[in-house]
Amino acid sequence: MDALSLGLQVGVPVALLGSLLVVRWLDRPRGRWSSALRSRLLMGIPWGSLLAIALVLFVYLVVQQGLRYPNDPLAIPFTSWSYFDPVGVLMAPFSHQNLGHITGNLLGTVALAPLAEYAFSHFPTGRGSHAFGDWRTNPYVRAFVVFPLGVVGVGLLTSTFAWGPIIGFSGVVFAFGGFALVRYPLATVVALTMRDLVGTVYYVLRNPIITGTASPSFGPPWWAGIAIQGHLFGFLVGVVLGAAVLALRGEEERPSALRLWTGGLLVASSMTLWAVWWYQAGGGYILYRGPGFLLVAAVAVLVAIAVRTSDTAIVGRVTRRQVALAVLVVPILTMGFVAVPLNATVVNDPTPPGQAIHLDGYMVTYAEDVTNERVGAIDLSMFGETTQVNASGVIVIEPNRTIWTEAVSKGSLAYDGERTVRIGGVGWSRSVAAIRRGWTVTGGETAYQVALQPVGDTPTWVFESKPKTADPTIAGENVTVQPVDGHFYVLVTSGTETLGRARMPENNSSVTLGDLTLTNVNDERLVATHQNTRVEVAKAETYE
Repeated sequence: MDALSLGLQVGVPVALLGSLLVVRWLDRPRGRWSSALRSRLLMGIPWGSLLAIALVLFVYLVVQQGLRYPNDPLAIPFTSWSYFDPVGVLMAPFSHQNLGHITGNLLGTVALAPLAEYAFSHFPTGRGSHAFGDWRTNPYVRAFVVFPLGVVGVGLLTSTFAWGPIIGFSGVVFAFGGFALVRYPLATVVALTMRDLVGTVYYVLRNPIITGTASPSFGPPWWAGIAIQGHLFGFLVGVVLGAAVLALRGEEERPSALRLWTGGLLVASSMTLWAVWWYQAGGGYILYRGPGFLLVAAVAVLVAIAVRTSDTAIVGRVTRRQVALAVLVVPILTMGFVAVPLNATVVNDPTPPGQAIHLDGYMVTYAEDVTNERVGAIDLSMFGETTQVNASGVIVIEPNRTIWTEAVSKGSLAYDGERTVRIGGVGWSRSVAAIRRGWTVTGGETAYQVALQPVGDTPTWVFESKPKTADPTIAGENVTVQPVDGHFYVLVTSGTETLGRARMPENNSSVTLGDLTLTNVNDERLVATHQNTRVEVAKAETYE
């Protein structure tokens, strides 16, 4: 690390602390900040939020082995695949896919959880109430038991009623946002802005100066990775819980309808609740951005109605507010009813689509254009689209836990050349390297093959593409590259006749087939020579 980067890493937090001290001095009389926090939080500290953060960190660093593999935690066994995999359902809401995933969710937690906990309050807010008169109002119980248990409960709800496999704390983060919104709508907007600020400072401290170049992307679009149903489910659960708490506390704590509507629009938009997407046949995705924005607008209106509607009776003892809350509960129940049959599915066909390696109940293979047995098991169409999609890449299967997933896509492996897949369970894991090697023929495609290699074992070549023929014709002859069992062969043909076949020459060696001499130049280029003619017919595939 250079001196400039080190200076920035020190200077940024010093500058922030200095500016905060200036604001603190300007915002006299002193003590006003701390007294406001102490009125609702035990010693002014959001203990429940800190415990939630500690739980997520413990799962990532210890259970998912993030201490050993910070950028590649054990994620596959801790995804909520189905109700037949209780370990996944229990662990998924507190586990994460990678370092970026947990970082994003913890930034959201740091911003929103303390505000939600402040709205919940460690102390009773009613006049004449006594904090230590009952266990339910005891600030220690509320801070260290009730709020943390609520966090765990909401997390389990998000994994139990998710539409298909999920992993991550984001459903709870959205619940924090929904709970805080109904009491402090505009402060919740500010908290989301603070989340962005904290994220910026975090990345500045990690890498104050970075460089980059343009590179292709082989993953799905960013919005196709959003668990939109889980986010909406968590958000609405938070709103209902927050509205119920406000209803118990009385009229004076309720924000205006305009603040609620404005806050609802801004919060739901900032948290990308508009990103409604679905699968397309052939491995594509479709984003319903317009309907998604209508969803955001509807949520904002429902939040305002649920909080501001009066307690006037409509029929018997049924009040307007009860009806408004019921309207919010309906989509939660609907999502739950849909989730039950989806999560009660099993993998359609657990047979590996091709040669596989077997490790402690897992099967790992590589295949292309095969039916995704996990998505296809749902068999649900929406707006004319389908879940009957294909998968291409490294596939991991564990029938007893109903696991079937494309762990590494074909494009990602082609870009990197080698990727590691980690499988396992509580207390154990195994790493499997996926290795791709290939030669790209001139004017054509790439002939390649894929090996899988558990750490400590020899590689097993499990997939090979079709032979590829270079475009140039030299002396009436063509060159074809053929992958076979970890090796590459070269063929020289004339029309339909094969004139010769041999192993790819060693580095800077040659082989003569037909009228052509084929030379491997530095293990990078395959050059065909005939008399005074030299033509490059293939190049070794390169990887990032």
